[in-house]
Amino acid sequence: MFTGVLNTSSESVATLRSQLNAFRVGTRTKMLLHDQTEQLWTLGVYFILVLLLVAAMLAVSNVLGQRHDENATGQPYESGILSEGSARVQVAAKFYLVAMFFVIFDLEAVFIFAWAIAARELGWMGYWEILGFIVILLAALVYLWRLGALDWSPKSPHQPHGSLTS
Repeated sequence: MFTGVLNTSSESVATLRSQLNAFRVGTRTKMLLHDQTEQLWTLGVYFILVLLLVAAMLAVSNVLGQRHDENATGQPYESGILSEGSARVQVAAKFYLVAMFFVIFDLEAVFIFAWAIAARELGWMGYWEILGFIVILLAALVYLWRLGALDWSPKSPHQPHGSLTS
């Protein structure tokens, strides 16, 4: 790798330094690749062990599990009361709307919490961005409120035709 005799000239010293640096970089690269390969190998073994464990649990539960063939097994039964009628009941769309509103506003709370954790690092720019985000949230809430999507009271005769609570 280091060829030639060491001379005191500046060219040979510069050449020697460049070869030494190339050797160091190559060694570091080889060490990094070796460490990454070792980590990937252990991750692969872990993945295979998890798959084997899941397969073993499914096989054992299939072999040892109880089997029922009675007529009552297929009938719905909840909270000690036999069901009457069909389980397919039509639910008003407002239930789904409220569920969607909850998920949307709950997810936004996660974003605000993440901002609160990193507020000092984000500085004033982060403050103005989260303030804009909250203003958009409040505008959406006011829009939903004015539209009547959050109104759970019984339908009044003065309610507009385009309301979501019908």
